[in-house]
Amino acid sequence: MLALAACSKHSAESAAEAPAAAPTAAPTVDGRAAMLAYEHEVSVQLPATQIEARLKQAQDSCLSGRFGACNVLSMQQRGGEYPQATLSVRIVPAGVEPLIAQAGNGGEIGSRSTHAEDLAQAVQDNAALQQRLQAEQRRLQEFQQRRDLSVADMISLSEKMAELDTQLLSVSQEAAQHRRRIETQQLTLQFATPDGERSRSEIGEAFADTGSIFASATAWAIRAIAALTPFVLLGAVLWWLIAWLRRRRRRV
Repeated sequence: MLALAACSKHSAESAAEAPAAAPTAAPTVDGRAAMLAYEHEVSVQLPATQIEARLKQAQDSCLSGRFGACNVLSMQQRGGEYPQATLSVRIVPAGVEPLIAQAGNGGEIGSRSTHAEDLAQAVQDNAALQQRLQAEQRRLQEFQQRRDLSVADMISLSEKMAELDTQLLSVSQEAAQHRRRIETQQLTLQFATPDGERSRSEIGEAFADTGSIFASATAWAIRAIAALTPFVLLGAVLWWLIAWLRRRRRRV
């Protein structure tokens, strides 16, 4: 047990002395490696009749790799009189502009925004952790070759090796995710009808609803008259009765 603890301590010190490795990236002005993860959001305005077809075209272009390696992340579509659609993809940098140009062909780019997250520090920290774990794994593998291990040492060693394997798998997955975000870019295309088209449609709806609105108002007035008529008649009878009683008293 003491030998195992000493081995783990020695491996940690050796890893701390070793330089951290990180994926190569273009240096910035201050010499620090820039590892940027880009995300783009583009709003495309199209006639309502073209939105569904344009969404399918963009999706097919991504799946077929027309503009480079591309994966569809999500897709949403809403029909009706004002159809909308959203397509989110992850594509190589060279394919971003061609896919945007295809999506906006015959329409209009309503808005566009780009956001970049610097992953340099995260990549460096993850690489340092991976190197430390690998160094510790090598030390344990060397220790595993000894013939004077007790049963307790062997059990403890197996548990430690299994724990290291799990940590290394997690670190490798994190590194792969970092590379994916740096080497490809996320692009979200939002398709909608132009504001002017929606305004014209609303005006048309207002005129189309005029008849039903007038009919509803007329029906409401008729119901109100029908509801008030008994009270009006009752009031008229009471007024006539009171007036008759007054005239009779005057005669007396």
